[in-house]
Amino acid sequence: MLVRLLYASRATDASPKTIEAILAQSRTHNTANGITGILCYGAGTFLQAIEGGRRAVNELYGHILRDARHQDVVLLHYEEILERRFGSWTMGQVNLGKLNASTLLKYSEKPVLDPHAVSGKVSLALLEELMATAAIAGRT
Repeated sequence: MLVRLLYASRATDASPKTIEAILAQSRTHNTANGITGILCYGAGTFLQAIEGGRRAVNELYGHILRDARHQDVVLLHYEEILERRFGSWTMGQVNLGKLNASTLLKYSEKPVLDPHAVSGKVSLALLEELMATAAIAGRT
């Protein structure tokens, strides 16, 4: 059974070195566990969608809850799915600092990423737009 989980967190360290370490760890771990997804980051905030088998996704989320690089972790959306939306990436990435502010403004009150202040559906819609506009970078 496939599931999709969307969460937000605040970074304890948003340095480029930490972001790259998270992405590298994700790509290594996710490939072995059949997990795909994307990570958006900007202004000290993470927004991540992960897809895969129910057990693998839930175990990964449990790990994220205990990961010292994340604080204020909030589950935004969880659902059983028929197919993956983010299946092209072991962990795609979006640096929101390089994104057109109007894209963020379309989904929130201000042109900054604040998934803690919007619904999970709004955050998922943002991710889908980023995918549709090819704003997601990464490797499979």
